[in-house]
Amino acid sequence: MTFEWLVALRYLRSPNRPAVLRLVTLLAVVGVAAGVMTLVIALSMNTGFREAIRDRLLSVTAHVNLKPTSPEGIHDYHGLMARLQGAPGVRSIEPAIYSTVLLSCGGRARGIVLKGIDPQQEMQAGGALRRIASGKADFSPDSDGIPALVVGRLLAEELKVSVGDYVTLTSPQGNLTPFGMLPRSRRFRVAGIFDSGFYDYDANWAFVTLGSAQGLAGVGDVVSLLEVRTEKIDDAPTVAADLLRRAGAGFTTTTWMDENRALFRALSLEKLVTALFIGLITFVAGLNILVVLTMTVTDRARDIAVLMAMGARKEQVRTIFILQGIAVSIAGTAAGLALGYSLSWVADRWKLIPLNPEVYAVPYVPFHASGFDAVWIAAAALAISIAATIPPARSAARVLPVEILRFE
Repeated sequence: MTFEWLVALRYLRSPNRPAVLRLVTLLAVVGVAAGVMTLVIALSMNTGFREAIRDRLLSVTAHVNLKPTSPEGIHDYHGLMARLQGAPGVRSIEPAIYSTVLLSCGGRARGIVLKGIDPQQEMQAGGALRRIASGKADFSPDSDGIPALVVGRLLAEELKVSVGDYVTLTSPQGNLTPFGMLPRSRRFRVAGIFDSGFYDYDANWAFVTLGSAQGLAGVGDVVSLLEVRTEKIDDAPTVAADLLRRAGAGFTTTTWMDENRALFRALSLEKLVTALFIGLITFVAGLNILVVLTMTVTDRARDIAVLMAMGARKEQVRTIFILQGIAVSIAGTAAGLALGYSLSWVADRWKLIPLNPEVYAVPYVPFHASGFDAVWIAAAALAISIAATIPPARSAARVLPVEILRFE
């Protein structure tokens, strides 16, 4: 151990220090720990929200959507899928058709989003059909030839629908009759109920086969778009550009980042604002360190004079007080990180803070602590503490031994 560290730690552990100085030192450590702990918990919550919403969102939606520029849909989608299948970074490609329909059962009705899918390809892609809460994702028609339907859990609870019930879907794209345009209706049997964990989808979505959706919409073998899932979600923009080049003219692409840009921008801005405002707690703790060192310089002026009279250089005296502040900061930062990560883990493990999923899209507050956050939080806390040590350390180095020891 160097001479500077030895003296700095001796000053901190000295039992002869005034009680008020020991109290202020303890408060400085507690202040740094509180600031670091609060910042860790707040950023863990923000990261948890971001990752939970992203994961739940991508469990039921595609990473890249390839859409036609015309409203007529994609006619030769089998050939287009064959051309795109070998693109780098593509994990799966599924055709889909979307429509807004009215679902009615037992005198209750509401509008829903109906998605027509290829069940086998959708299961392989790992979407909502892998999260069946009751029943099963079996889209084969019953003995009477009535096609199957899979609905979201919250939608089923709202309409009091269970597996085996029959519902009616009504499309606004109707048939032209002598009495005018009449809506097109078909009966479906509820084969399963999925639970994706994402409120908007569980409360508003239902799945049928491509053929059933095309028949209800009154179109031929046409799909609305191709949904592409990539090997790595962050590669979606690169994959989208490559798919657009392979597809040729008449198509456009959107990624999951494009479709949810506003949401994730808001979460990023919230993280920045949280870090700035909660970081003020650490700044106040740095002021406590400044007070501690200033009081220590005043209390130990005679000791400083003796050290300098015995040959200690000004740089060594200055280093002693800088190291003293760093020791206080390290103790507080270590305690804050340990408490922050422990509380975040406990809160996430046992889901201690419930939420209304209708508002927040997730049923509880998720906490996902990031190792990178720990690095920059510790670095920021140490930087603030070191900056706070400079004025009192320079003051200690300017002590004149002759003036202090003249009357001793």
